[in-house]
Formats: sequence, structure tokens, C-alpha cells
Amino acid sequence: ITLRWAEVDTDSSCLRLIDSKEGSSVRPIGLPVVEYLENRRKEAAGDYVFPSRDGENAFGGFPNHWRKIFADSSLADITPHVLRHSFASVANDLGFTEVTIAALVGHAKGSVTSNYIHTLDTALIMAADTISGYIQGLLDGVEFKQTAYALDRGSRKAALARFLRRAAGDDDPEQDESEHLAA
Repeated sequence: ITLRWAEVDTDSSCLRLIDSKEGSSVRPIGLPVVEYLENRRKEAAGDYVFPSRDGENAFGGFPNHWRKIFADSSLADITPHVLRHSFASVANDLGFTEVTIAALVGHAKGSVTSNYIHTLDTALIMAADTISGYIQGLLDGVEFKQTAYALDRGSRKAALARFLRRAAGDDDPEQDESEHLAA
């Protein structure tokens, strides 16, 4: 609720939280969240992503609004913390490890080395994209035929070929699309 625009880094697909329960923290965010924040930023005024009516402070009535929004629905007993658990459960269902899920939800880091690392692992960004994309699909009514995220060999080969082609300076979007469809 107190997220400031200065903490939003959509170019790096993350939030750079200045003060969280874990102190300062870098949290990867998925592409649906990145796009939401980029669109929201276009009409934003002030320092806060979710400003109060006066625009000068953070939105203060969240608990009351939450209850009002869901009061007469089947979600009346759902809390924001339940959504956090649901995110972690979806991540687990998609096959992500406990370590990956912990990093995504901002649980304390377990090593001394992690205190010195301030960049995001590409795998974490991909995990955030996958989980948030899956959740967005569910919200949009998509009925998934598989409940676990699996990297089949064809998809992996296509992704590797695309990566190598781009590294060599041959960036052909039409070839990328045909490889994606073939995988």
C-alpha cells in the first residue's frame, strides 16, 4: 500500500523496496504486473503507486475497502495474506522450488552471499512471469490443460536457438514466432 514510484523498476522487472519486513529488498515481478504498473504510471501523480484522495499520501483505507469490495461475495473471508499464500501455492503447483518461491515472496535470504547480491536472477524473473501469467490467465477464464509447468525439449531448443541468434545479431521476429508455434 505504501509502494512509491521510486521503488518501481519496470526495466529490471522488480520492486526495489526500501523498507520491508526484511529490510531493503529486491522483489521480482512478472510481466503482467510490469505492464500494469507501466500503464498506471502514465496517469500517476505524486510519489505513491496507490495514493490517497489528496494524492500526497499513501492510500490509507485499504482494510475497510477490502472488506467492502468482497462483503457479499464468496471471497468475503479472503485476506490479502491468503492471496500471498495462494501465489506461493500456484508457484508450487507449477513446479517451482521452495527456494525460488521464498525469493519471490521476499522471505529472508539464507546466506551471507545474498547480502551482497542486489541484482535479480533471470530465473526468478522468468518464474515471476510464469506465475503471474498463469494467475492472469485464470482471472481471464483460461482453462489450463496442464497443472504443472514443464519445459519440454522443443520449447527449450527454440528458446536456446533464439538466444544464440540474438547474441549473434540476427533478431528475426518472424523466425521467433515460427519456432514458438513449432515448439
